[in-house]
Amino acid sequence: MLRRFFFKSLLLLKTLLFIILTGACNLSSQTNTTKHWVGTWATAPQLVEPHNMPPAPGLTNNSLRQVVRVSIGGDTLRLKLSNEFSTSPVTIHSVQIAASTGGHTIDISTNKELTFDGASNLTMEPGGTVISDPVAFHLKPRMDVAITIYYGETSETVTGHPGSRTTSYIIPGNDTQVTDFSGAITAERWYNINRIDVLAPASAANVAILGNSITDGRGSNTDKQDRWPDILSEILLKNSETEQIGVLNMGIGGNAVLAGGLGPTGLSRYERDILNQPGTKWAIIYHGVNDIGGVRTEQAAIDKADALIEAYKKMISEARERNITVFGATILPFKGNSYYNEHSEKCRETVNDWIRNSGWYDAVIDFDKVMQSPEDPAKLVSTFQNDGLHPDAEGYLKMGSSVDINLFINTKK
Repeated sequence: MLRRFFFKSLLLLKTLLFIILTGACNLSSQTNTTKHWVGTWATAPQLVEPHNMPPAPGLTNNSLRQVVRVSIGGDTLRLKLSNEFSTSPVTIHSVQIAASTGGHTIDISTNKELTFDGASNLTMEPGGTVISDPVAFHLKPRMDVAITIYYGETSETVTGHPGSRTTSYIIPGNDTQVTDFSGAITAERWYNINRIDVLAPASAANVAILGNSITDGRGSNTDKQDRWPDILSEILLKNSETEQIGVLNMGIGGNAVLAGGLGPTGLSRYERDILNQPGTKWAIIYHGVNDIGGVRTEQAAIDKADALIEAYKKMISEARERNITVFGATILPFKGNSYYNEHSEKCRETVNDWIRNSGWYDAVIDFDKVMQSPEDPAKLVSTFQNDGLHPDAEGYLKMGSSVDINLFINTKK
């Protein structure tokens, strides 16, 4: 009798233990599946022009520290590097990430070495990209992080982002134990870094912005992170309904939608920079002024407007196929800049009218109305300009603040 009671009790205990363990496993599985990778910072890579190359001593066998400011935070991150436009391999001995404490300094207690397929060293083939293994890191929203790369051999042609508006630091040598960058050579450029992702809740997502120098931040303040997408990020983080929305600034200075300009065209890089980003739920297309600025005849104004509109339609359709909500932003006025003439202005007006009234976009962000002069709508309001084309930091504040966050709240599902 006692033995039977003992075996029944043991069986009951085993059953309870099984239920508890199964429940824990299911809970763990549910927890894992409710998180996904979301881009929190990114920049659009291009072939670095000769005048934007790394200053002496260069990158080969030297060390580079670059600072970026993320949008949303998380406890696990990964880093993407790009060698897309280089013609030779790039070897790297170590990549480390830490909280920046300003300038070239870091909080050494936060410094983590990243691995790539389990190894600290790596080689990026020409035309290739790499993504690090996930690493635990306490990443706070709008945190400045320093990415330090200890290079081996590098390519004569360099992949990077010249319009960083952020100071980077180069020191001779590549001893991976050296974390003090005092006396570094500085450059306002980013090289090889492409994106930071965070492991975020299912409700988290980001908005990726396709643009040119106005999105890239020409006229903003170096190291202040006060471009209009930065302002938008700060505003989103302040609202409980949008605090899990990251912002990816995919602007390239001098970039065109259709042809010419600097870097790959907006149309050709759209899939890479917007559609293929992890966690992208919204896209903002704010692009076209460099195409319009080349218009010099009446027929060219018609042809350019038609071509831009067809490009926008293509991009909108491709985004919808990925369940990405698309907002269109109107082109700013530029009277007073060399881009301006009666034909380019007519082209701008035609394009803006289509953006506002065609119904193709899910919503419109009317930067033109926000930034035009009351006295002359073809000009930027005078206190928000530096060359008739690019706003200054005060202008970017006005632009970013003008974006209605209800556009995101109403399209979250």
